[in-house]
Amino acid sequence: MTQPLSGKIALVTGASRGIGYQAALALARAGAHVIAVARTIGGLEELDDEIQAAGGSATLTPLDLKQGDLIDRAGGAIHERWGRLDILVGNAGILGELAPMNHISPKVWDEVMAVNLTANWRLIRAFDPLLRVAPAGRALFLTSTVGHTPRAYWGAYAVSKAAVEMMVRTYADELDDTEVRVNLLNPGATRTAMRAKAMPGENPDALPQPADIAPAIVRMVSPDWTSQGELVNWREMR
Repeated sequence: MTQPLSGKIALVTGASRGIGYQAALALARAGAHVIAVARTIGGLEELDDEIQAAGGSATLTPLDLKQGDLIDRAGGAIHERWGRLDILVGNAGILGELAPMNHISPKVWDEVMAVNLTANWRLIRAFDPLLRVAPAGRALFLTSTVGHTPRAYWGAYAVSKAAVEMMVRTYADELDDTEVRVNLLNPGATRTAMRAKAMPGENPDALPQPADIAPAIVRMVSPDWTSQGELVNWREMR
């Protein structure tokens, strides 16, 4: 099996389940050493078992992304051990609650923004220097259709994704004269726990699996993917 990412260092958030889990596994199979970040230790350990069984390697990093100082420390640790970061995949996100805008509790609003938006900003802030010194630094952030197409009752989640899209495109514009490439991927409706919570009446068998999305992530963080600030819809890549 070819390993187009051999020798690369890749960090994936939300790696203990769903799209993040499958992305981390696919990156490892493609040859990258994966820094797997998530809160759920059990899920990370299962991922590590699969990666090792596939002949890959990983560093497990249990971390709550709401603790920005820990993200900063992770940046320092990566710098000390590898001196660079080739690939950053900002995948972690939470739904919050589906409710009218004026019914969303401040606690839920703040948590959604902390995980979906502020944590990704902290990732950019912490890892930008490491991406810049990599030979072909690549950053990819996952978004959602509701980030650019309004949908009633998806308020906090939709607003967080809209903000992520603008943040990522602004960051990409700032990196135009560098070798770093930063883009967005919208996987669309996918069979995940978050989707089941949002759409409990939906037939999950009719949806793509997280493993179906993973090859697109590998492709978009590869050195030969040279677009900048692009929002790609997974269904248009197939």
